[in-house]
Amino acid sequence: MKFLYLDCFAGISGDMFLGALLDLGVSEDALRAELAKLKLPGYTISTRRVVKQNIAATKFEVMEEQKHSGVRGTTATHDHRGHTEIAQMIEKSSLSTNVKRRALSVFQRLGEAEAKIHGIPLEKVHFHEVGAVDSIVDIVGACVAVETLGIDEIQASPPRLGSGFVDTAHGRFPVPAPATLELLKGVPTQSSTEPVELVTPTGAALLTEFCASFGPMPGMNIEKIGYGAGSRDLEKAPNVLRAVLGEVSMSKSQSEQADTISVIETNIDDMNPQLFSDVMEQLLGAGALDVFLTPVQMKKNRPGTLLTVLCERGDVDRMAELLLTHTTSFGVRIHEAQRRKLSREIVKVVTKFGEIEVKIGRLGDKVVSRTPEYESCKRAAAKAGVAVREVYEEAVRCLATVAEA
Repeated sequence: MKFLYLDCFAGISGDMFLGALLDLGVSEDALRAELAKLKLPGYTISTRRVVKQNIAATKFEVMEEQKHSGVRGTTATHDHRGHTEIAQMIEKSSLSTNVKRRALSVFQRLGEAEAKIHGIPLEKVHFHEVGAVDSIVDIVGACVAVETLGIDEIQASPPRLGSGFVDTAHGRFPVPAPATLELLKGVPTQSSTEPVELVTPTGAALLTEFCASFGPMPGMNIEKIGYGAGSRDLEKAPNVLRAVLGEVSMSKSQSEQADTISVIETNIDDMNPQLFSDVMEQLLGAGALDVFLTPVQMKKNRPGTLLTVLCERGDVDRMAELLLTHTTSFGVRIHEAQRRKLSREIVKVVTKFGEIEVKIGRLGDKVVSRTPEYESCKRAAAKAGVAVREVYEEAVRCLATVAEA
């Protein structure tokens, strides 16, 4: 499986991402030909070699042509576009289906972030910085480059965010900018004392669109290493994005059963134990993947309970809010975990108690697990007036007979 690891020790932006992929071997001419399909006028692209603190890297640049405004001595550029306008431009292009899908998804992420920040519907969102020509080229170009390299999976290190303030079309904001922060919800990040913006909204959108998980670089056969240069000269690190291209041994069928989830935890030692039942119902009803309780010994030698919630990354805010409003907790811990799962399907086996649902687990093409579903056994047991255990054992026996046949 072709694998790409992004080392975001100096953050990430759209031009850094694209520069790194060009450094890995994407042809500038081929990229230019694909971008022409977008029919976006008024710009040229170029690449050049630069050195950032003794690291040679590829600097990708978009030069936007200045348009005369009609007033002597002044020029104007089309520096913002609406989400709908950009989506239509991509959909009408002759880019590949996969590139269109990816680019539309990136702009959807950006649009939803802006809509939430400003409290407006998505269709009314007008991008400023990311609606400019250079950002559109960066995003679409990145999608083209990923497809060109034939990458199956991308992972990244937790990105460093920077510090200080950044000037945007909406005013001066602390780093990270509001859109960047919204996009990175559920993503582990690292702090940095560099007084600049290291992760841009475009960089954050590309990270969350393409990266399956975040953490240290996994074991892989390294083929190429590319460096994409940013526009800054930092004090403590070279302003580059390092991209490592190679192969991992995991089969495609296994990789399709891998994902990243969020884990939310809180320690509680002052709540009526009867209330845990309601809390679990609230969380599971809201879409939690799992909720479980673990007895722990807390400070001052008090017995307590560790409440753990597993959920999708996009549900973190909702689950954390439920925990804080339905328990006595004053805070929660959030981190991400990678999962490796069996592919699953539900089948029915005929027993003397009727049809019982059975969960089948496969690793690739091999069946490694067959488990009767408890609720199905419970319903059949109630109908037959027997113990659930008797139905369960009958289902297991019938499963063995089917397997042998």
